[in-house]
Amino acid sequence: MNTRNLVISAACALLFSAQTYAESGVAYVTSQDAGVTVIDLSTMAVTGTIDVKGEGPRGLGVTEDGKFLIVATRENGSISVIDTATQQVVKQIAVGKNPEFVRVQGQFAYVSYEPSAKGGPPPKPGAAPAQEEAEDDDDKEPARIGIIDLKQGKKVREIIGGPETEGVEFSKDGKLLVITNEADNTITVHNIKTGKLVKKIETHQYGDRPRGIKVSPDGKTYVSTLEYGNKFLVIDQKFNVVKTVDTAATPYGIAYDKAGKYVYVASNKDKLLQVFDAKSFVKVKDIPTGNRCWHFTFTPNEEEILLACGKSDALFVIDTAKQEVKQQVSVKNMPWGVVTFPKAMGSLDAVK
Repeated sequence: MNTRNLVISAACALLFSAQTYAESGVAYVTSQDAGVTVIDLSTMAVTGTIDVKGEGPRGLGVTEDGKFLIVATRENGSISVIDTATQQVVKQIAVGKNPEFVRVQGQFAYVSYEPSAKGGPPPKPGAAPAQEEAEDDDDKEPARIGIIDLKQGKKVREIIGGPETEGVEFSKDGKLLVITNEADNTITVHNIKTGKLVKKIETHQYGDRPRGIKVSPDGKTYVSTLEYGNKFLVIDQKFNVVKTVDTAATPYGIAYDKAGKYVYVASNKDKLLQVFDAKSFVKVKDIPTGNRCWHFTFTPNEEEILLACGKSDALFVIDTAKQEVKQQVSVKNMPWGVVTFPKAMGSLDAVK
């Protein structure tokens, strides 16, 4: 074979490899004590790690075209914008203190951050109010959702939430932002364009520390986990609570499948991924998992669910049809969150 044919053969092989990789998809996993682990979904093999140029990466999201990965880096109060082709940070954009949750919609990233954050573990369930409030209420400034224009490369405005915002979701029409505020036990609904508070839902009568929040694929229902209530709330499209559903201990991440047939809930303390019928809310299955599993995503073809389990240093791969764990992928340094490209349903992301 002459040199020209060798070059053509090599180029074709490279193109085939790139196409196969793109078709199967890729997962990105943040680890709180490291960077981002990249996993080829065709083989479930780790293909590399990304240095995010900051400590404490947690929330992450992918742009619609898959060209950029957006990662919140807690210690420097920024997001890192990563070119997915080169896996290099191309920009860091200041957000504010303690950024955590990231959602990407269009050219904007919505990033929760906490001006009054002091760090340290959360209070234990059942702690006395005085103990929980010992930090001094005067310092508990409400959290913000920083709105970052990715084209301009800067924060353009912000929406004021409640203390310690945890979850961020969009309404089906994209006009409203729904956020969970764990410190004051509220779910607040905001007009994205104006930032105006539209509605506040008090959760204390149902349970404390609202965490995950997801809208159903048809846009008619929202579900939100209550970590210290061992429940999730079912909320209608007018933001009225219509039902509570019992879960295992300390539920966190929550998501629907793309068809809206099931609701999935990650139970931290009981080490389960629970499956519920999305119409009747009857529990269908408890799937035993690992230790401190908070966030998860489907794969783009929905054949597997990928669950990040921090204290197990692993990504659990769950067969969606069989509803059982099929393998574990080693991911060190406290894996926190996971998303895929092509985009998929999950506790940190969604597909249109």
